[in-house]
Amino acid sequence: MTLRVDVVTLFPEAVNAYATTSVLGRAREREVWELRTFDLRDASDEPHRRVDDTPFGGGAGMVLRAEPILRTVERHDLARPLIALTPSGRVFTQEVARELAAHAGFTLLCGRYEGFDQRALDLVVDEELSVGDFVLAGGELAALCVIESVVRLLPGALGNDESALEESFDDGLLEYPHYTKPALVAGLAVPEVLRSGDHERVRRWRRAQALRRTMARRPDLMARRGPLSDADERILAEFSEVRDEPPRG
Repeated sequence: MTLRVDVVTLFPEAVNAYATTSVLGRAREREVWELRTFDLRDASDEPHRRVDDTPFGGGAGMVLRAEPILRTVERHDLARPLIALTPSGRVFTQEVARELAAHAGFTLLCGRYEGFDQRALDLVVDEELSVGDFVLAGGELAALCVIESVVRLLPGALGNDESALEESFDDGLLEYPHYTKPALVAGLAVPEVLRSGDHERVRRWRRAQALRRTMARRPDLMARRGPLSDADERILAEFSEVRDEPPRG
C-alpha cells in the first residue's frame, strides 16, 4: 500500500523540491509514498491572492485567515487525519511517527505569520503537532521533518529495511556511536570490540553504549523508559568502562 501525504502550504515548491531528494525521492520512485501539495493562495477570494489579515484585538504580525483553509478542505479530498503544525501541538516523536506510518495517509497544514485563525483549527483539523520548542518562520520545514521520519519507517523506503529498526529513539534510547575505515584517525582508534568479529559481543557493547549515552545526554528519556531490565544491568556491568569517545591509538 502506498502512503498518501497531502500538504497544504503557501510554499508548495519548497516541499516538492525536497521530496525529490535522497530517501524521500527514492521512496517516491518506488511508490512507497505519494505527495500532493495544495497552495492556500489558490483558495483565496482576496485581491492578489491574499490569505492573511491583522489580528482582532490588536498585536504585531498577521494571521492566516480561516476561509482559504476551509475552502481547500472542501474542494479537495484530503487524506485524514488532517494535522496542523503548531507550537502548541503534541510533541512529534518517533512514537508518533510510527502512529502515522500505520495510516493510509495524512495531511499536514503548514502555518505562517502568527499562526492560524482558531476557527480553522476548530472546524477542520483533527490534531496539532509540534516538532519542538523553537520558532520557525513557517510549517514547511516541520512538515518535511514529519514526512521524512514517517516515510523511512515504511517497508521499501530504505535500502535495508532493518536500518529503521536500529535507530535513535526506537527503544527509547539514543543510538550507539558508529565507526568506519580507517581504524585509526588522528590518533583515535576504533574500539577493539568492533574489530573482534564477535557479533554477539558487538551487540552487547552497542547496547551498553546506547544506555550510557542516553543516561548522560537525555536523562528525560531514561526516566520515561522506567527502571533498567536485569539484562541491561548485566550489559552495563560487563562494559563498565564504556565511553562515548574512542580510545587513543
